[in-house]
Parts: sequence; structure tokens; C-alpha cells
Amino acid sequence: MHEILSELNKTTGITGSMVVGNDGIVIAANLQENVEDDTIGALAASITANIHKSLERLQSSPLTHVTIEADDAKLFFSDAGLGILVVTAEKEVNIGLIRLEIKHAISRLKTSS
Repeated sequence: MHEILSELNKTTGITGSMVVGNDGIVIAANLQENVEDDTIGALAASITANIHKSLERLQSSPLTHVTIEADDAKLFFSDAGLGILVVTAEKEVNIGLIRLEIKHAISRLKTSS
């Protein structure tokens, strides 16, 4: 799993990645030193759980991907089967490339578990 995250982090614009359980517990992380993985894990679990509940109320399809854009960075939360794949990225990234690499990483995570 750490190898998959390390490969993902080689993508231009990605600053870190991690896999978090749906309960917010960090399963594996490869983040920059100044990033608190426990805080991001809890945030990812909370946000995805709330969106999932809202989608259920709307009788919509299940949550697969959330993108959060902040002033200085982007966060990507994706359902990885075993939990949530969280990717941190620079503000000005190629979102299409990031999503493609996330999709590839999720595929690898699912076959490795």
C-alpha cells in the first residue's frame, strides 16, 4: 500500500496521499511532514459520511469522489473500497490527470488487498 501511495505522489502537483478507514483512522500515509495525517483522516471521514447520507436522502448514486478547493491547495477524497483515498495537491494542478492517477491507484489498492 505504501508503494502505491509513493508512486501516486510522483504525479506532478500531488503533495501527498493517504488511505483512511471510513471511521477516520489512518491506514497508510505518505504526506509532507507538516501535514497532520490524523486531522485530515478525521476530516475526510466526516465529510464523506455527511455527503453519503445526503446522497442517500436524495436517492442518488453512491459517493465516489469529492474535490475540495482551498486558496492554497486541493483535496481529493475517493472511495477506495477498503476506505477513503485522500490526495493533497497544489492549487494549480491538472485535475484530469490527478483523477486519472487516483483511479489507477484505487484499482491497484483493490487488487492488492
